[in-house]
Amino acid sequence: MNIKVCGITQLKQVQQLEGLDIDFVGFIFDKDSPRYVEGKLDKKEIKKADYDMKKVGVFVNPSYSDILDAIEDYGLDVVQLHGEETPEFCSDLNEDVEVIKVFHIDESVKDIDALVAPYDEACDYYLFDTKSGNQKGGTGKQFDWAVIEKSKIEKPFFLSGGIGIEDVKRIKAFKHPDFYGVDINSKVEKAPGEKDMSLVLQFKLGMK
Repeated sequence: MNIKVCGITQLKQVQQLEGLDIDFVGFIFDKDSPRYVEGKLDKKEIKKADYDMKKVGVFVNPSYSDILDAIEDYGLDVVQLHGEETPEFCSDLNEDVEVIKVFHIDESVKDIDALVAPYDEACDYYLFDTKSGNQKGGTGKQFDWAVIEKSKIEKPFFLSGGIGIEDVKRIKAFKHPDFYGVDINSKVEKAPGEKDMSLVLQFKLGMK
């Protein structure tokens, strides 16, 4: 099971995650997020570092040029899109970098397969997060995973939204052939952008 830790703002914590064999590290480029990364990390240090984990840039309705600048500045391996980006936008971007397309789920979503179908050829992964008002992730809340379990999906996907160490048993019991990884953020923090590495470690060990 792959683990993605999102909302990192400190170089030391990036290095600690690498030491814990985390698979994906997420940097948020949305200016409205309390975990906005610009000005907090030395982009040159991040770019030149030889990490085994993949560096993910998280965006909400970005311009194409802003993404390309971030890929160049930080050496991003993956781009995660949280907004209303079109399949065409994702497909064009997919020529330069791996793409995670995010879908925000609440009780109104009944058909996951219909929701993701337009993006089937446009990205590498899906990520399912909780919809809460106008927030684009980082809600600390969970949606009903049952809607995912009964869907075909047929692409590697991450579960996200309010996941912490108390959910390890539930995650391990969750069954879907395309379940690829979990995204953790607010439930393993001391403060926005500052992770509690003891909780990250507990989560990692619990998932083994």
